[in-house]
Amino acid sequence: MKLIEGKPIAAAVYEECARELELLKAAGVTPGLAVVLVGEDPASQAYVGMKDKKCKELGLHSVKLERPATISQRDLEALVEELNTDDSIHGILVQMPLPGDLDADAVIKKIAPEKDVDGLHPQNLGKIASEDPTGFAPCTPFGSQRMLIESGIETSGKSVVIVGRSLLVGKSLALLMMGKGPGANATVTVAHSRTKDLAAVTREADILVAAIGVPHFITADMVKDGAVVIDVGINRVEDATAKRGYRLVGDVDFDAVAEKCEAITPVPGGVGVMTIAMLMANTIRAAKLKAGL
Repeated sequence: MKLIEGKPIAAAVYEECARELELLKAAGVTPGLAVVLVGEDPASQAYVGMKDKKCKELGLHSVKLERPATISQRDLEALVEELNTDDSIHGILVQMPLPGDLDADAVIKKIAPEKDVDGLHPQNLGKIASEDPTGFAPCTPFGSQRMLIESGIETSGKSVVIVGRSLLVGKSLALLMMGKGPGANATVTVAHSRTKDLAAVTREADILVAAIGVPHFITADMVKDGAVVIDVGINRVEDATAKRGYRLVGDVDFDAVAEKCEAITPVPGGVGVMTIAMLMANTIRAAKLKAGL
């Protein structure tokens, strides 16, 4: 069984980013990323902090805008529109989930597509579907695909089953993997909570992707021998023996499933590590596209 760890693959992405940054800075361009954080959700605060830290490590211009949970829809959209016109900002990310009754879809649609480095604007999703190279793919599925490529996992002609149909992961990864090119050319099935005899469907997968948000949902009887398993899930479960009182687990019952796999990603240390790496890569590419490089 091969363990597909995110850290070395993310390091390779950051090396590429560093080379691209040298070219951009030689042309007088410093890529800028603005992250908008609404409210005080601890997980979101930690995640935004990691993004800000990585920007500074790489040498990107980083702007972190924190707003109270009481912000109005109008004021939040006005903030996004202000960032759209800021020439020092090449990428805009509004941290999800938004608190209260704020309309996330409306906010995402306000982001200029060429600055939507989180890849959630309908125009970018359309570009991914039509295989337009100027589109931005959502960072988590983009990172999952990169892990397969870097690990030498053949996807062409393979049966891929994705459990979970969210726009953020399931649907977007399906678009990427049914397209052409590296990490693609696969036959993709998107399964979900309404899929009949789900275990029978997942057992057909050469590559099984778990993105359903339920701890240890994928059990050994749902995986065929020799499959590759990509676990996108990051779930907190209570654990009195852990320092923080909880531990992170994936959507896959790792210990039981790993014995059957050709390769599998761990949680933590797998796909989650890739998400920020692909955000940095998308931001740098946004700056290159704007500069015509």
